[in-house]
Amino acid sequence: MIQFNALLIAFLAVFVFQSLFQLALNLINITHLRRQENHVPCVFQGIVDKEKFSKIIAYTADSTRFGIVERLFDQVVLLVILLAGLLPWMVEIITTWHIGFIGGGLVFFAIFAAFSNLLGIPFELYSTFVIEDRYGFNTKTIKLWAIDWVKGMALSFILGGIIIFFLLALVYYVTNAWWFFAWIVISVFELLIMWLYPVLIAPLFNKFEPINSKELEDKIATLMGKAGLAVKGVFQMDAGKRSKHTNAYFTGIGKTKRIVLFDTLLASHGDEEILSVLAHEAGHWMKKHIIKQLILLEILSLIGLFIVAKLLNWQLLYRTFGFSEQINYVGLFLVPVILSPLSYFLRPVGSALSRKYEREADDIAVKLMETARPMKNAMIKISADNLANLAPHPLFSWFNYSHPPPVERIERLETIMEDVSTASTHYQQST
Repeated sequence: MIQFNALLIAFLAVFVFQSLFQLALNLINITHLRRQENHVPCVFQGIVDKEKFSKIIAYTADSTRFGIVERLFDQVVLLVILLAGLLPWMVEIITTWHIGFIGGGLVFFAIFAAFSNLLGIPFELYSTFVIEDRYGFNTKTIKLWAIDWVKGMALSFILGGIIIFFLLALVYYVTNAWWFFAWIVISVFELLIMWLYPVLIAPLFNKFEPINSKELEDKIATLMGKAGLAVKGVFQMDAGKRSKHTNAYFTGIGKTKRIVLFDTLLASHGDEEILSVLAHEAGHWMKKHIIKQLILLEILSLIGLFIVAKLLNWQLLYRTFGFSEQINYVGLFLVPVILSPLSYFLRPVGSALSRKYEREADDIAVKLMETARPMKNAMIKISADNLANLAPHPLFSWFNYSHPPPVERIERLETIMEDVSTASTHYQQST
């Protein structure tokens, strides 16, 4: 039986507060956007007309409302699972199969993974074939979606199964110090995935081939040389068969490091704009942002596993959710669940750090390109093409945005351009 004790009441209070806060934040952002409907930001005038701006507002509002419904549904389902006694019932059935602690834990997490993926199907379909289709982004067929879904499901079961297996084995055999060895295993596994992703995992979903333009490839090689980066190759990805969204990214580590350009980006942007986007990505590598973020994530992972280990033997946790005895694989599920609402409020710290890194990468891009204009033009086009929220509510962006909002980012690039122009004028006058 579920016990309505102090722990459950505290969890529910924080859980409900987090849900209401998240809902309020999204509604504030939509209201803020609606108030700007007749005022296209200055930096986008001439590029985004009122009709396009209305489309941006509608896309943001539709996506936000859909996200709210999806999150609320997930939260209600989680509460039902926790409060209806479904966990003890499920564990009781698994126990009758006599498959041991590790086998039972694998089945327990596999059931949740399968259940979560199946419940997510209607939301994925609506997002892809209604919202994305409505605004002209979706190019994916039902057949391709189904193939992607099956591949993603299989991949998550394989990779997730490997991690869960080692985690359960360490909890079972190592006892007190399992969290430290689990941290080592997970860290090594993550690095292995980062290394294999460009050459083994990503090709399962997309086709990668050398870019068609030898001239652009040479320009990219020159740019990377200025940045002091050695990359294995420059590839274009057939992103257009799924979506019209545009992007570019660096991926891989060591010998698998490569540059990937969406074919949609190549089709809609000039060479200088593409180079500025890549210069920004190179800026992240030059400032060691990827390494810094990786180190931070590993530290947080170590702390998180330590906390889980300390709470895993907390008998009140199991009694609260209907268990008469401690079952460690259930604890590995419950501890993150009860801590998740609290960890949500740490998000602004990570968002602020990420925005700082983005500004630094922009500065590096300007230095590598020796001008801010291509970067500014690229950001304007990318924001407009992707119907990005140009000027979100300050509180919403402070809490959620990993990148500076488009208007803020472009205005900053304009300031850099003015500073460079002023410095050049002073130099000419002095000579």
